[in-house]
Amino acid sequence: MSQLKNMSILLVIAFATTILQNTEAVDHLVGGSPGWFSTPPGGAKFYSDWASNATFKVNDVLVFHFATGAHTVAEISKADFDNCNVNQNTQAITTSPARVTLNKTGDFYFTCTIQDHCNNGQKLSVKVVSASSSPAPAQGPSPPSSTTPSPTPPSSGTTPTPPSPTPPVSGDTPSPSSPAQPGATPPSPGSATSLVATFSIFFAVVINLLF
Repeated sequence: MSQLKNMSILLVIAFATTILQNTEAVDHLVGGSPGWFSTPPGGAKFYSDWASNATFKVNDVLVFHFATGAHTVAEISKADFDNCNVNQNTQAITTSPARVTLNKTGDFYFTCTIQDHCNNGQKLSVKVVSASSSPAPAQGPSPPSSTTPSPTPPSSGTTPTPPSPTPPVSGDTPSPSSPAQPGATPPSPGSATSLVATFSIFFAVVINLLF
């Protein structure tokens, strides 16, 4: 009985560890190796292009690396972001590395408060999704058109001659082909929410077995 109890406890711990790994927050190094600076190599779209290649979830962390004293990090509104309306009174992080936790879903906007840095492209917007969100499945190819061409009617006074059937070559047996299923996609993986629900049921069963 004691061995069964110990084994059940180990299974519960292993299952809980798996769930925690699936919902673990991620650190995102803003801009990659170049970091956070006022003259990005890709121009004004450098940071937006970088953000488009990443998925940001609740509790993920943005890490801004820069030369302390040369740049800052400030969260601003969308209107100020679009027009680069930044002033020295805007609350900002002035020491590197600056770590910003994305604590809710929605859009976040950041820039450097030093004059003209925003206009030079040193600004970043990210869209944050729920931690349990999973990527949407890719759309399959469109099904081929099922239009069948209409036969050409024979000219007046002409009797159409039916085509002669071609006998199959000896040894060749036509095999039926299965119909294609255009647009079919594999099921998407389960989210962290379903994992938590499964874990709760599993834990309840183990408790009932032990006690």
